[in-house]
Parts: sequence; C-alpha cells; structure tokens
Amino acid sequence: MRIVAKRTLRSYWSRELRAEQPLKAWYAVAAQADWASPAAVKRDYRSASIVGNDRVVFNIGGNRYRLIVRFDYPNRIGFVRFVGTHAQYDRVDASTI
Repeated sequence: MRIVAKRTLRSYWSRELRAEQPLKAWYAVAAQADWASPAAVKRDYRSASIVGNDRVVFNIGGNRYRLIVRFDYPNRIGFVRFVGTHAQYDRVDASTI
C-alpha cells in the first residue's frame, strides 16, 4: 500500500512521543501490505473497525490512540485522515473525516 500523509503521523508523534513506535510499526506493516478490500485489512488487524466510506479505524499503541485511514483499495492507497487519542477520536465522525 502507498500511505499518503506520513507527515501527519510524524507531526503527531513529535507531540505525543509514546505514539512514535506504535505508529511507525503500523506504517511498516501497511506500507508492505496488499490490502484489496476491508476483509484483507481485517486479516492483518483483527481489532480494526470498518466504519464505511472506505474508512478503517485502527487501535494503536495498546488501544491508547486511534488512527483513521481512508482506503482506495483498487489503487492500493491509504490516506491518513486522523490520528489522536480516544478523547479526540470521540469528537470526530470516522465515516466522514
């Protein structure tokens, strides 16, 4: 998968140092993945939530953070739409962000 907006991840972990290693780990897996469907994502990340509009919510860092990615499955591209704590996540609509 080509992951767009690694800068968003980098920006977040520069403020939340505990998020750096878990986000880097997620990025390493995602960049090597060949996710052609939501089911393919679920095979690698069983705790991921498919929320509609091609968006997936990942639990990062022992469920300390949430990451929302919109996927263009045919072209194998993932667009980072949100990264934050659970409290921050509760204030967004994962299916539209």
